[in-house]
Amino acid sequence: MAGGLVALLDDVAALAKLAAASVDDVAGAAGRAGVKAAGVVIDDTAVTPRYVVGISPDRELPIIWKIAVGSLRNKLLFILPVALLLSAIAPWAITPILMVGGAYLSFEAAEKIIEALSGVHHAEEVATIEDPAALEARQVSGAIRTDFILSAEIMAISLAELPALSLGLRAAALAAVAFAITAGVYGVVGFIVKMDDIGLHLSQRGSSIARATGHGLVRAMPVLLSALANIGTAAMAWVGGGILLHGLESFGLGAIPKALHHFAEGVAHAVPFAQGLVAWLVNAIGSAIAGLIVGGIIVGLLHLLPRKHAPAAETHA
Repeated sequence: MAGGLVALLDDVAALAKLAAASVDDVAGAAGRAGVKAAGVVIDDTAVTPRYVVGISPDRELPIIWKIAVGSLRNKLLFILPVALLLSAIAPWAITPILMVGGAYLSFEAAEKIIEALSGVHHAEEVATIEDPAALEARQVSGAIRTDFILSAEIMAISLAELPALSLGLRAAALAAVAFAITAGVYGVVGFIVKMDDIGLHLSQRGSSIARATGHGLVRAMPVLLSALANIGTAAMAWVGGGILLHGLESFGLGAIPKALHHFAEGVAHAVPFAQGLVAWLVNAIGSAIAGLIVGGIIVGLLHLLPRKHAPAAETHA
């Protein structure tokens, strides 16, 4: 009896160690995958606040919550199963899908720059919608649609970092990435969009430090939102172009990526005190230029397509 009990305890201990090792594997893999997807996360964080432009302040956080739920649904219910299925039966398809997403991000960046140069802005478009419910529905659906592309990029990049894990551990790691990134991104977004309200509250406190901090937050809000819009556009071009260049290398078409890499190394050698930073910056700028070239071509092609026009309103005598 004692021997059987000892054997049973040994089995339980072995299972506990295996479970602990599996948790460590999942946590470590999720962490590595999340780091690799950092560029798209920056993009996601920078892009989302623009979807509360023109929205009543008391609806900002509920809208962010709806977008966050939609983002998590995108990742867990749609993207994760498809990503695992592709990794099992058609791993060769992941890179082309990533490149399609990279082309979309590049298109978004190029279109935003063209809109800025032409004077047509998203805020002006949504300002024409007078029904608050319709405006909210439009903003939420637009944000979730854009998030789907960004989430697909995040999950695909993450999946590429998990080839050695079993299917179950890959699923758990991707789910961990989905929860962690969604919570992180939309937690930061929620703070950003309510920063002026936090500042206003602090500015009414009795402490001089609190008041100064509050006034600073209120004054910084417009500057931050403007900076985030620019960062989001730059991140789209950088991430999209980088994905496209990496995809070209995967298909044996590495002349342009290699030329960029060698150029970045040459520039970095000229600045010995910050070689790593300079090499990264040159690669990022080169990737952004590549992304904007591809995005500009897509914008041009789409503008050549005939557009449907709403039927003119009938006039009555």
